[in-house]
Amino acid sequence: MSAPSPVLRPASRLRRAAASVLVIAIALALPGLASAQQAETPALAAQLDQASVVHYRKAVVDGVEIAYREAGPSDAPVLLLLHGFPSSSHMYRDLMPRLADRYRVIAPDYPGFGQSAAPPLDKFEYSFDHYAALMDGFTRQLGLKRYALYLMDYGAPVGFRLASAHPERVSALVVQNGNAYEEGIGKFWDPIKAYWKDNSAANRELLLKAGLSAEATRWQYLDGVRDPSLVSPDAYALDQAYLERPGNKDIQLALFFDYQHNLSKYPQWHAYFRKHRPPTLVIWGKNDQIFLAAGAEPYRRDNPDAQVHLLDTGHFALETHGPQIAGLIRDFLKDR
Repeated sequence: MSAPSPVLRPASRLRRAAASVLVIAIALALPGLASAQQAETPALAAQLDQASVVHYRKAVVDGVEIAYREAGPSDAPVLLLLHGFPSSSHMYRDLMPRLADRYRVIAPDYPGFGQSAAPPLDKFEYSFDHYAALMDGFTRQLGLKRYALYLMDYGAPVGFRLASAHPERVSALVVQNGNAYEEGIGKFWDPIKAYWKDNSAANRELLLKAGLSAEATRWQYLDGVRDPSLVSPDAYALDQAYLERPGNKDIQLALFFDYQHNLSKYPQWHAYFRKHRPPTLVIWGKNDQIFLAAGAEPYRRDNPDAQVHLLDTGHFALETHGPQIAGLIRDFLKDR
């Protein structure tokens, strides 16, 4: 004899019916949920792509046209990128899209560099004091009340002037092969020091060959680099093309001569580091002969909280270690 079928009570019947309805509802909803997710993913990707789009703009500061690159949301924290010699904002071409989803990244060209104006020497003072004053006006014109600074090579003396004059504006410092200590000045500088002592035609001619030739520009990019295939030849070719413009090498010689005044300001910048303790990330291509790696560690002497990272590369570390540097910056700035 077969066992009798269980008798379902009213409450059990209701629970089983509700469960069946729920299963059917989920089955009907799943295609819609999948479609919504599929629709959302391209939309999100489009937003991220839009954030990384770089715009090429111009501003006029004290009558001088300043070209600059900009990417990222207009209301995001600002990272102001100041370039080195002999480059321009072009050196940040790959870094900016890597940071633009989270930051408003802005990279100007100094007068005489990149796409900015290059007034003749008799109508414009090519000095680091003047560059800092122009960058001050540039930030004011763009309404940048607070910003982090990325300082590389020439960007360091420009940016440290800006930061020490207006410490309340600076949220953080990212220093990449940007010198502020005597320890960073090695034998590379001997011909330039001779030029500081004697602004003669012979010393000028020596620097034209040693510092402003195509060979010299290529050397700056490739020296100390373990894998030269990572360095775009377009970078040093473009820099040299800018240097070859009529009158530009005289501009560069004027800046070489003025660089001596940066060294005399080192104590002032050290005092700024000690007093204000700006959050500082130091990134250094440790094989750099222009600014020796010995100039990196002293930042902790005046600001013990500074982070120092030495990378196995040369002067233009972004060319070989761009993704790594972007990651260091994102981690460093995420809470600032």
